[in-house]
Amino acid sequence: MAYLTLFLTAFAAATLLPAYSEVLLGTLITQGYSWWWLWFWATLGNTLGSVVNGVIGRQVDRFKHKRWFPISEMQLHKARNRFNRYGQWSLLMGWLPLGGDALTLVGGIMRVPWLNFVILVGIGKGARYAFVLWLVAEASGASSPSP
Repeated sequence: MAYLTLFLTAFAAATLLPAYSEVLLGTLITQGYSWWWLWFWATLGNTLGSVVNGVIGRQVDRFKHKRWFPISEMQLHKARNRFNRYGQWSLLMGWLPLGGDALTLVGGIMRVPWLNFVILVGIGKGARYAFVLWLVAEASGASSPSP
């Protein structure tokens, strides 16, 4: 049940909902849960939450023909080409507490291919959770239980 709770909290934290999975992760580390499974479920939930942001971003095209939409179709097309050429790597920073969710939303708007999106976001999120695991373990003296 703890892993499911962590997954759901990490999922929510990656969306625009206010949630802080690192607090739960830190608590579970000190309670002796498997580091591997904590890392896996937190990373999976957070990455899938970012995919939701990407899906929302992809819905922008539904509104681009509206008069109130602030960007012309030509500007959107040029921005997509530029982002897809140079900006996909910014998705590695999707883990940032401030702005990371916005990056994944922009990745959806810019139609980053799904495989690239998931891999880049997953690497960033996985690295962040590995760092949090290490940091909490070092600070608390928790030893790694076997998986």
